[in-house]
Amino acid sequence: TKIMRTAIVLLLLLLNIHHVISAPKGVTASLKAKWNMTPFLLETSEFIGEDGNEKFWQFVDTVKELTVYKQGESVRSYYNLIIKKAGQFLTDLQVNLLKFALALRSYSPAVHASQQIASDEPPPEACPAFVSIHGQHSCSTKDIKKLLKAAAGRPKPYLYKNDHTYPGINKTDVPVVILYAEIGTKKFTSFHKALSEKAQEGKLMYVLRHFVADPKHQKMLLSGYGVELAIKSTEYKAVDDTKVKGQFDDDNDEVQGFFFGTLKKSHPELQEQLVELRKHLLESTNDMAPLKVWEMQDLSFQAAARIMSVPKFDALKLMRDLSQNFPSKASILDILRGEARVLEGLHNLGIKGEHQGKLLSLPVNAVDDSYALDIRHPAIMWINDIENDAMYRSWPTGVQELLRATFPGVIRQVRRNFFNLVLFLDPVQEESIELVKLAELFYKHKIPLRIGFVFVVNTKDEIDGFSDAGVGFYRLLNYIADEYDLSQALMSMVSVSISHTVHKSLKFPKASAERILGVESEYDDKRKDGALFYKKSGLGALPLALFNGVPLRPDEMEPDELETIILQRIMDTTIVDDWEDTTMFSFLDTRDKTAVVAKRMKYFTNSGKMLFAISCLTFPASPGVRVGVIDNPTGKPSEDNTVLYRAIWASFLTQKNKATSEFVQKLLKEESSQLLPQGTRMKDLLMQGMDVDAFEKKFNTLEVDFIRSQQLFCRDVLKLSPGERAVISNGRILGPFEEKEEFTVEDFHLLEKITLSGSAEKVKARVKQMGMKPKQYVLLYNLVLLNSLWCAGLLLSVLHLSPRENEVFYDVVAIVDPLSREAQKMSSLLIVLGQVVNVRLQVFMNCRAKLSEMPLKSFYRFVLESDVAFLANDTVSPGPVARFMELPESPLLTLNMITPESWMVQAVRSPHDLDNIHLQEVSGVVTAEYELEHLLLEGHCFDLSTGQPPRGLQFTLGMSRDPLMYDTIVMANLGYFQLKANPGAWILRLRKGRSEDIYQVLTHDGTDSPADAGDVIVVLNSFHSKIIKVRVSVHQSKHNRLMSYGLIYSITGGGSKKDDGEKKKEDVLNIFSVASGHLYERFLRIMMLSVLRHTKTPVKFWFLKNYLSPSFKETISHMAESYGFQYELVQYKWPRWLHQQTEKQRIIWGYKILFLDVLFPLAVDKIIFVDADQIVRADLKELRDLNLEGAPYGYTPFCDSRREMEGYRFWKTGYWASHLGHRKYHISALYVVDLKKFRKIAAGDRLRGQYQALSQDPNSLSNLDQDLPNNMIHQVAIKSLPQEWLWCETWCDDTSKVTAKTIDLCNNPKTKEPKLMAAARIVPEWVEYDKEIKQLLRQVQEQGDAAKENRLHSPRDEL
Repeated sequence: TKIMRTAIVLLLLLLNIHHVISAPKGVTASLKAKWNMTPFLLETSEFIGEDGNEKFWQFVDTVKELTVYKQGESVRSYYNLIIKKAGQFLTDLQVNLLKFALALRSYSPAVHASQQIASDEPPPEACPAFVSIHGQHSCSTKDIKKLLKAAAGRPKPYLYKNDHTYPGINKTDVPVVILYAEIGTKKFTSFHKALSEKAQEGKLMYVLRHFVADPKHQKMLLSGYGVELAIKSTEYKAVDDTKVKGQFDDDNDEVQGFFFGTLKKSHPELQEQLVELRKHLLESTNDMAPLKVWEMQDLSFQAAARIMSVPKFDALKLMRDLSQNFPSKASILDILRGEARVLEGLHNLGIKGEHQGKLLSLPVNAVDDSYALDIRHPAIMWINDIENDAMYRSWPTGVQELLRATFPGVIRQVRRNFFNLVLFLDPVQEESIELVKLAELFYKHKIPLRIGFVFVVNTKDEIDGFSDAGVGFYRLLNYIADEYDLSQALMSMVSVSISHTVHKSLKFPKASAERILGVESEYDDKRKDGALFYKKSGLGALPLALFNGVPLRPDEMEPDELETIILQRIMDTTIVDDWEDTTMFSFLDTRDKTAVVAKRMKYFTNSGKMLFAISCLTFPASPGVRVGVIDNPTGKPSEDNTVLYRAIWASFLTQKNKATSEFVQKLLKEESSQLLPQGTRMKDLLMQGMDVDAFEKKFNTLEVDFIRSQQLFCRDVLKLSPGERAVISNGRILGPFEEKEEFTVEDFHLLEKITLSGSAEKVKARVKQMGMKPKQYVLLYNLVLLNSLWCAGLLLSVLHLSPRENEVFYDVVAIVDPLSREAQKMSSLLIVLGQVVNVRLQVFMNCRAKLSEMPLKSFYRFVLESDVAFLANDTVSPGPVARFMELPESPLLTLNMITPESWMVQAVRSPHDLDNIHLQEVSGVVTAEYELEHLLLEGHCFDLSTGQPPRGLQFTLGMSRDPLMYDTIVMANLGYFQLKANPGAWILRLRKGRSEDIYQVLTHDGTDSPADAGDVIVVLNSFHSKIIKVRVSVHQSKHNRLMSYGLIYSITGGGSKKDDGEKKKEDVLNIFSVASGHLYERFLRIMMLSVLRHTKTPVKFWFLKNYLSPSFKETISHMAESYGFQYELVQYKWPRWLHQQTEKQRIIWGYKILFLDVLFPLAVDKIIFVDADQIVRADLKELRDLNLEGAPYGYTPFCDSRREMEGYRFWKTGYWASHLGHRKYHISALYVVDLKKFRKIAAGDRLRGQYQALSQDPNSLSNLDQDLPNNMIHQVAIKSLPQEWLWCETWCDDTSKVTAKTIDLCNNPKTKEPKLMAAARIVPEWVEYDKEIKQLLRQVQEQGDAAKENRLHSPRDEL
């Protein structure tokens, strides 16, 4: 210590530093969940539960009383105990992934979702655990018997997809008991014991949901997000001069290898010197002098060279430091988990190192869940041919037609047989008539759909058309087709009432009933073909349909349903590659659009578990194919009823392949199987060439237990009922088959062909190259099929890190520009990845040459940790924080949270201006606390009758006890909607009123309730995005009204006298504004006061919540109370499919114009946007009531009167001059919007469409909120407001100021005068307004301080 102390003092003397004490400066940002911390044990159970229900319950049995160990143990020890218990069910790699998941709190939403469902029950008072039995609750195990007795008379509860159901004998006719309890507690154990016993006896279905009776009132800090400190332009000074109260300190940081927190504790006597040393080290490395252009050109290469010059283990850290400090997340877990099983399986088979990579990089096709039938079969009677029929002659034939831009919902008419509908019908069924009528409708309306029929009728030769209506129909059809044509034949059959005697319906001349319908009919050709094709296809009950060969589900076969589904599928295919794949959604511009000509469908491929039981069986088929047999008897296996199967198995175990094959074929013949019950002995059936002694010995000693095991395997793993049949190919289950359904030799050949062509041959070829023994690659096929994220390895690498030997490793290839946003995030991710799992890493530096500007203009931290952190006292750390401690003090910074798409976060605590951080003016650390306020539920909605989005339709979201918590409006762009939610079970409904009156929900995908259920239930139980698809249709009674008035008009109630009366009753001025940063919030308050001073009409302010500071949100309610106005904070997350802006100011500009149709409720007719830095001098009611002459909005044109600014009027030359023509360029500081008109003409959708096209070019829309409406002036008209509605000194002369109704503090490009100085100079009343607001805020602060003081000294606290 003495030497250390001397060294530091000497260093300080050498540096010749003045002894001035100053606190370390920096910025920290954290993000907490809105809900309380969830127990690690419950999160661990969810992690293990993802590996299967059985494993979940095994883990639960192991830890059922684990919380007892909490007492007397440290938090760290208890955490280690949980990991140890979990380790009994996980591999070492999975344990590392579990720790990573717990650090990310990935399963906290799943635990909290159960807690939320429990609170909706609600829980009985003072109950540590309780059961819910068909709606009745109890806290005691003693009441279970009593509640079960009457349970059958009450409706069963709704069960969710992710519910944990005990693996007992789950019958459908038994009561359902839901236990709400915390695993590991004594109360849970007593309930679990009682319920699991009854479930095993088949007396009830036992479901467990997490419920913590006394949750910790401690919030969790989250990770998996980025924090950016972007350098702001200081061209116009926009910083508030109001001093901030309260500072925070954080010494525990490291600068150039010195840990100053530790040094200060070790050497308290050197406190001052250490502060100075730290300050010197910071200042010596953080010079922010601007670079010359020629110094910038090769920065990317210099960074790459610097990274390569250090030892390779330090290279990633250096890349992180370079990219994140240059100007001086959870989905990764899913990928790792998904690949862990594949990698471990290969490793255990002895496939390691390079072989693993070669095998996994094979181009194995992903297998589709659906299959298609070949629709070129001669049994299909086609009524039209789009490519050859004359009626389609005028249609274009080019495939390029699919790429032509059209409005959503338009079906492109291309003269190709792209879309084919085949209907399998029994003419005698009544449903057939409606389906033929539907086909006629498609045909007459020239829908681009080729239509074919397969008629399934009696195949017996002796049947004639008089005794069988179906046969009569078929012969009559052939007669009309022969005499006239097939399409006319089919269409005329619509009028034939099959239920009457067919010959009465003959209305054709020359028709003879006997000749057509009789036994000797010449119109009976190919009658059997349809029935044979139907039987061979193995399809279900009639009627059924194939769309492009793919069978439709029975629930889709209702004629009304079928019509909308077929039209929807045609439209989906001509709009987006795959509707179901939500990540593929993009705007319909030519760059992103993918034309779909035809989809290749796989045959008979439903995924299933690997069938290990067949691996020891061999059966001759094609070379390289093995066939095995598993018994799934109908009844309980016994000596008597298993003779045949035991004989087959004995032959497998003792005979050669050829002998086994011949013997089994003999046994399976009908005559052989009948001989055995009649007393024939097994040895009498043996064949020549068999080893008789070996067979008899094995046959006589075989017990029936192995057959019982196979029956259990079929039940528990393959999910087959006793006696059900199925075929398994390379781990995929086909079946179970219907009782009369056949799986023929042809089916086996087809299955073999598909399996080999898909993957098996590729794997086999690669395994041969490896020189492996056959036994080693028996299980390879399925392992490779599981893997979908492998990319081919690259041969050369700039940075190469080798994995640890003899362990499973992930092969990671990263290609990155070291000075890019991607590098900022990727460097942290790769470091954490290396800490979680064993990796072989190759990093390629993809540098950009000849840079003309700084490649990175922000400091960045990616918040991610590999394991749960603990404090020195063994308590758990609250979680990770983004720390910026080595920052230059001169630049002005703005803080941005860069979170996953579905997260809605807001700043909840910080006295500092997070939009304008200037470290020179701050003492200590700027601390920002954010909260994950909502997880988004997103969706796409379409009207099935039109195929178009139901623009203006409203949805509500809530829970059973509070159904209306959030609401939203459907956009026309992709039918998109978004709703704010949090973990839990939610109910989505059409809003009561016009939406519900006009529409009904028909089907929905991606939800947690059946597709046809009335209530749409959605469970949010993870941090991932939840995107659903809803299809609605118009109530038939409302259809005519819609045709007359139009949908949006009907939903908003346009023109109704009742609505006019309501409007007069609620005469409110709606004012919208946005602000970010303390200065603009100061301006905003003054603008509000100026509005209120000049009107007697009640005012409601609408503010964009996304960027408001915590201090503004805390004080706005006090201001509303003092001045008597209403306010509402509105929020909207920038949709993922709309081109993203990265700069905060441009994002705010986007919010001003892009979401006007969805930000406000439909009840708001007109809204006036007023910039925060504006002062109002007139009654805005006058502007609201101004006649916009049919335009959806009104803007004020830029002034022309101040002549000295002529050179700065960019709109008078170049692009704007030619685009606008005689029209004026308008300023976006003030505008009035007629929201009814705006929505009716889809102005919002048009603006977003144009924005999407223009924003791809970084040089366009430089003033986004202003340039976009001016650019769209020809498509969305602007009403030019009188000039006096907006005066600003920059563009308007002094004489016009007298008549100004509002004054805007525009930036002056000539003088660049700071806003605060300009405000006080230009607007005399501004200073008075400012003083008044400051006085109010002082009072609010004093009242808050007094209330805090009272709470501290209240008697309750002292107790």
